[in-house]
Order: sequence, then C-alpha cells, then structure tokens
Amino acid sequence: MKPIRRIGILSLAALLAIATLELGASLGVPGIPGFISKAEARMGRPLSPVSVAGAGRRTVRRCAAGAYNC
Repeated sequence: MKPIRRIGILSLAALLAIATLELGASLGVPGIPGFISKAEARMGRPLSPVSVAGAGRRTVRRCAAGAYNC
C-alpha cells in the first residue's frame, strides 16, 4: 500500500472516530450513562495529600504551630 493511501485511510478513520464520539454524546439517552461523562467542577479546599494547594496549607500551618523550623 502506498504511503499516501495509508495516510488517507488513517485520517479518514480518525475523522470517523471523532465524529462518532461527538454524535454519541449528543444522542445520549437520558438516564443511561454513556462513554463520556459530564464534567463537574468541585469548589472548595482540596483535601487530598497530593494536591499542591493542600501541601502548601499544611506547611504553613505546621510552621505556625512550630512543628517545622521555618
């Protein structure tokens, strides 16, 4: 198979995959979850130990309490 034909087939397959995902998201059945879930933002203070903001808050709190030599 020639390289140009292979690139054309791959780009057509990628375009078809993207179109299918977009069409599936817009034709979703209410009450039945699809492959792509709706994004929801959570506001507030992060509580996970790996978050940068949470680590910064803990460091400030521990420095103020005297646990660290800051």
